[in-house]
Amino acid sequence: MEFRHLGRSGLEISEIAYGNWLTHGSQVEEDAALACVRAALDCGITTFDTADVYAETRAESVLGRALKGERREGLEIFTKVYWPTGPGRNDRGLSRKHILESIDGSLSRLGTDYVDLYQAHRYDYATPLEETMLAFADVVRSGKALYIGVSEWNAEQIRAGAELARELRVPLISNQPQYSMLWRVIEAEVVPASEELGLGQIVWSPIAQGVLTGKYLPGQPPPAGSRATDDKGGQDFVSRMLTDDVLTRVQQLRPLAEEAGLSLAQLAVAWVLQNPNVSAAIIGASRPEQVHENVKAAGVKLDESLLTRIDVLLDPVVNRDPALTLSPTTRP
Repeated sequence: MEFRHLGRSGLEISEIAYGNWLTHGSQVEEDAALACVRAALDCGITTFDTADVYAETRAESVLGRALKGERREGLEIFTKVYWPTGPGRNDRGLSRKHILESIDGSLSRLGTDYVDLYQAHRYDYATPLEETMLAFADVVRSGKALYIGVSEWNAEQIRAGAELARELRVPLISNQPQYSMLWRVIEAEVVPASEELGLGQIVWSPIAQGVLTGKYLPGQPPPAGSRATDDKGGQDFVSRMLTDDVLTRVQQLRPLAEEAGLSLAQLAVAWVLQNPNVSAAIIGASRPEQVHENVKAAGVKLDESLLTRIDVLLDPVVNRDPALTLSPTTRP
């Protein structure tokens, strides 16, 4: 495993992180989830990402049990706040009330005294940014989180948050966006702003919800049991990429992956890690062998000619519009 600093902070994280958005407490049984976390640890992954809303808070609990007994100082545990976690009007958003109550709930479920990174899961248009950032500052000063980050904020929002963080003297160090060969909406605005401000990207869906594994074939229905057929989560994200043009071009990536000695999934993970502003790529898994397979992308350097050929091949189907940054009404 290779390690990188998260933004310009002193925190080092594994360049491949393990995330449990769609798996723990939802799509897979707990024994399988625990086996996947064990595989991640065995492969050298030290960075684990979750959120209070995943599987209606169950994902945090499963991850907490999976990491029980591990040396806490050797792990980087990340979680998030924003989405509803209860029926009340204040069980959502980035109000001071919800943030301060949510961090306690997350710590209890995770079985830890602190998280390394506490992230705003979306931008909250209904709460003054000053209120949100002050609440995050108080979470850090209380010792319940070491650093703060955001997820799917656009460049303007990141700049405003970073300015307040500087005034409050708290470490805002990261953004967690969707990013892959097919989804590059952060490149034009978010990445330059983040580089300027010292934030690193912790990217989710580097294999485009499985599309970049090549398992979806043009002109054929999605394989039974795949994410595209699972209504528990992720289906909407996959379906928008399941066009014959996209799937045909993904199949044409196979010889390029073979030339690099990689599977399609490994090529996809390695590709996002070529971006110097990316601190980590989050992988998920429902089986331990998927973890072992994907971590082989760690430390891989792709040559410029290969990157150029990938760009030429995929350019007609790549999403680049910065306005496509996820809105606060869409998950994960």
